[in-house]
Amino acid sequence: MDSYAAPALPIVERLTEAAARAPEKAVAFQGAPGANSHVAVSEAFPEALPLPCFSFDDALDAVKHGRAARALIPIENSLHGRVADIHFLLPESGLVIIGEHFLPIRHALIGLGPRDAVTSAMSHPQALGQCRHWLKAHNIAPVSYPDTAGAAAVVAELRDASVAALAPPGAAAIYGLELLATDIADADHNMTRFVTLARDGVAPEGEGPWMTTFIFAVKNVPAALYKAMGGFATNGVNMTKLESYQRGGSFAATEFYADVEGRPGDPGFDRAMAELGFHAKHLRVLGSYRQARKRG
Repeated sequence: MDSYAAPALPIVERLTEAAARAPEKAVAFQGAPGANSHVAVSEAFPEALPLPCFSFDDALDAVKHGRAARALIPIENSLHGRVADIHFLLPESGLVIIGEHFLPIRHALIGLGPRDAVTSAMSHPQALGQCRHWLKAHNIAPVSYPDTAGAAAVVAELRDASVAALAPPGAAAIYGLELLATDIADADHNMTRFVTLARDGVAPEGEGPWMTTFIFAVKNVPAALYKAMGGFATNGVNMTKLESYQRGGSFAATEFYADVEGRPGDPGFDRAMAELGFHAKHLRVLGSYRQARKRG
């Protein structure tokens, strides 16, 4: 908690105390109060108690140690791609994906004003990347910070008109700042996908459509990935996402993160996963859950 800027601390303390009294209702998120993740929790779980955590590790640990029943974590953005390190943190957490939520992102320039006085803007690297053309056009230098609303709290603490924050519009009122510019992302189709994590999975029952997320590594042989993916094509299973990433500093051991439509128990899905398992060095399902929005 001491890592937050002073203006955020009383709010973080109040929310943390409320969550501690009823952890079964708590949903952990990364960031300061007012961050996009806080907005997402309010949308996805209106009756929940939001629990702010300074880092992704802290949010995952809150669920692992029972301080929260769930965590809502951003995993990818339509403009800036996947959230850094999340592909490593999800498998290592031991938690299970039980749902997803999509949040339209609105970035605002927040500060003391006036806008012409601003020479630098603090925010999460994702937000800075999503607004990089706007910042460049206004000669504003980007400054990285762990989260958006936390940057607004720092700006409120600094009381320097030359330093502003990129944050959700609602963060201005929380930290006593002014909205200097709104809707400044470089594209209108700015959407972040969040996943809900819990200690235990939920059996995918009832109406879909369903999504299953898993990670795997193929054997170091020619055409290994081609062979591993063949079962999805022959069994009519739609793969909506496939990303490669390196683990452990090795350029030889590529791992993959994938989303496919379907769930265990679907015949085509089961056959495709069995074929993948035959060709994979290792395979781990992170969760099956109902799609929040249909792909395609």
